Amino acid sequence: MAKKQPQTKAKPQITDGEIPVVGAREPCPCGSGRRYKACHGRAAAHAVTELVHRPFEGLAGEGDWVALRELVPAATVELTLKDGLPEGVPSVTLATVLPMAWPALRRDDGSILLGLQNDTASGDISRDLADTLLRALEAQPGTPVQGRRAPAESPRLQDLLVADASFEPVVHSGFEFWVPDAENAAPDVAASLERANAAAIPTAKLSGVDAAYWCETPEKNHLRWVMPHPEEQLLDALARLHAAGRSSLGEGTRLVGSFRAHGLTVPVWDLPSGMSAEDVEKPAAEFAERLAAALATSEPLTPDERRARGGLTNRQVTLS
Repeated sequence: MAKKQPQTKAKPQITDGEIPVVGAREPCPCGSGRRYKACHGRAAAHAVTELVHRPFEGLAGEGDWVALRELVPAATVELTLKDGLPEGVPSVTLATVLPMAWPALRRDDGSILLGLQNDTASGDISRDLADTLLRALEAQPGTPVQGRRAPAESPRLQDLLVADASFEPVVHSGFEFWVPDAENAAPDVAASLERANAAAIPTAKLSGVDAAYWCETPEKNHLRWVMPHPEEQLLDALARLHAAGRSSLGEGTRLVGSFRAHGLTVPVWDLPSGMSAEDVEKPAAEFAERLAAALATSEPLTPDERRARGGLTNRQVTLS
């Protein structure tokens, strides 16, 4: 007689989305018999580390998010949450940088400062910032929030913030916004503020065009302008203007190249040391009109324009 086959109890089937996160060396909950890190943990780790090239896409003021992340020393912006402010939280403010490079701070009055210029643990800055913000909303008043790697399926800023809310950065000359009463700060706090302020490059946001920031350095001033246009189209347009001698912002100014940051292109102009932010407002607005016309042109680049484009491309630097 044939031996009876041992009866096995069928294991319930679970989908990938239902598999919980466990330790890397533990058996994978899917029942494969492999360790989690070699099974479903591999996809989860990839999801966390995969670089998001435009982390601020879909947020109001994407160009300003990029500028505050990479270019502006001291600035703040009031944020508007989709679900409104929880009880005991009078405000949520984005800040370029916080004391001790804290990711966030829940102040004594319950308000929140969210730091933007921090190292992030994953490839998605938006997800890391959203995770920090959610933890700050639950933190005790008077405590900082430490950084961590956000779970792969956790919300992003785009899930937490009102998409069409006003995003108006306020650029500061120093970091006095760190403390409620900077004039009466303790000696050690005052000394820390003095050191931070001494290292900050004077910066101002232009009012006539979007996401353009003037800054002052010892040798010359600069204008750094975060632009939302597709990179290849923008470089073609800048090359057309450059070849035609129309890429400057007035006498003594020069388009010197561009940065690439978080999926957007940031053209940079050298300015004379005596040219203030107010002085560059009108030339920048006029340049914006010339650029719009160049962006609308679809003819192939001329030899001179191709050479100009090559020069601009060779001077392009990737920040992130």
